Amino acid sequence: MNEFEYGPIHEAESVSQALLDLTIIVANYNTRELLRSCIESVFRYTEGINFEVICIDDDSPDGSADMVAAFFPQVILVRNPRRLLYARNHNLGMSMSRARYACHLDSDTLLTNNAFAAMVSFMDDHPEVAACGPKLLNGDGSLQHCIRGFSGAGTFMLQALYWHKLFPQSRVMNRYYNTDFDYSRAQPVESIGTTAYFVRRTTWEQAGMFDERFRQSVVDLPYNFMLSWKGYKVYYTPCAEVVHFGSQSVNQDPRTFLSDQRDTWIEFNDSYGYFGKSSFTKVWVRIALWLRFYLKSAEYHLGSDKRVIKSRGAPSREGARQTSARLGSSKSRIPKVDAMTVWEEHTE
Repeated sequence: MNEFEYGPIHEAESVSQALLDLTIIVANYNTRELLRSCIESVFRYTEGINFEVICIDDDSPDGSADMVAAFFPQVILVRNPRRLLYARNHNLGMSMSRARYACHLDSDTLLTNNAFAAMVSFMDDHPEVAACGPKLLNGDGSLQHCIRGFSGAGTFMLQALYWHKLFPQSRVMNRYYNTDFDYSRAQPVESIGTTAYFVRRTTWEQAGMFDERFRQSVVDLPYNFMLSWKGYKVYYTPCAEVVHFGSQSVNQDPRTFLSDQRDTWIEFNDSYGYFGKSSFTKVWVRIALWLRFYLKSAEYHLGSDKRVIKSRGAPSREGARQTSARLGSSKSRIPKVDAMTVWEEHTE
């Protein structure tokens, strides 16, 4: 059983007896100072809507849960006695939600304006939208490419070989990364990441929550794929911007992440027939995914860049290094960091 510590609902305005506007769900593992900056920015900038924040700490050894309890008593805190990982944590948050919408928010994000009120307004104005995501920015202020298209097995293997770096003008990879995507206008997309992912209550009540077979990695793609298959609309909207420093949890244990990612992709294809439904295709995909795993592992062990996720549009190597050094692991004493100080230092 989880041990719950409840705080009061945050009142951006008066709280009615009806559903709140938004539940912000932040699952955390061992990113104490990033988490603190994230929650601090949420309360600093979010106004004009009734919201609650649920923080689910996944048995972090760095004192994250104690920090939340001490500095943010208004947050609903869940202390997991053991690690449950991404999908189960965020499903728990949705099951606890008292709002019309849920925002799945990564702990390594930062608000610099009233983004969530804008997202709520967008969803209210577009009842046909089941889920959506905002514009994401890297720590240096550059655009973070968060839109993906559903791809075939060949494209997936080319991505693993960093084909986009070898051949920057490759049509196949540009189509996969949506490099020509117009980030200035709202539009339907096939798949968008769950970094700051808004879901309508009727969506998770009727279509379902995240598939818990995919515990940590590749959680977003099966969910977007399922919504598309059932006829639900997923949108990107530039009405809000969220800073995303990127992959601070998964970079702490890259070997485990890579093996989990391999197993997840195999399970995803076996269950959904994403790359193909025939037995022959599934066997071929298994072989290809194991090959991809060995390539990724070799790259990690032999290369100097120890980031797990470094695809097109992701945070730069130097930006990721600075974020990790300033706000990452709490194995040693890390100074308290103000959210806006972090943003200003990353955009100088």
